[in-house]
Amino acid sequence: MPRSAYTVTVAVLLAAGTLGGCGTVAERRDAVRDTTAAFEKALAERAYDRLCAVLAPATVAELEQSAGSPCAKAVSEESLKPGGSVRRTDVYGNQARAVLSTDTLFLSRFTSGWKVVAAGCEPRPKVPYQCLIKGG
Repeated sequence: MPRSAYTVTVAVLLAAGTLGGCGTVAERRDAVRDTTAAFEKALAERAYDRLCAVLAPATVAELEQSAGSPCAKAVSEESLKPGGSVRRTDVYGNQARAVLSTDTLFLSRFTSGWKVVAAGCEPRPKVPYQCLIKGG
């Protein structure tokens, strides 16, 4: 059964544990696009193990705790749908937002590379994004 949607604020994502900025803005933007593409491809192919590999550790932990099952099973029970093509990426140091045709992903940079912190996010006027999956 899908979990309830969570409210995510950009401020919370910006406060997530990350590293100092590495690479140029263009290199970081490209890496964010690559991670977003890997996430979207795994989602479209229902390759939930691959999708979980692209999620941030706290996001995996939150999914598993809330669902009481491994990440791949938990994600498969969510109503997350492919977001389409990337329309814009915004990189702020080690935090990023990827705006897709029908979804918004938030990402953070870890020692292992960029990871998706929140997905299935919809903007709402004057209030934080509401996301289907996110880290705690």
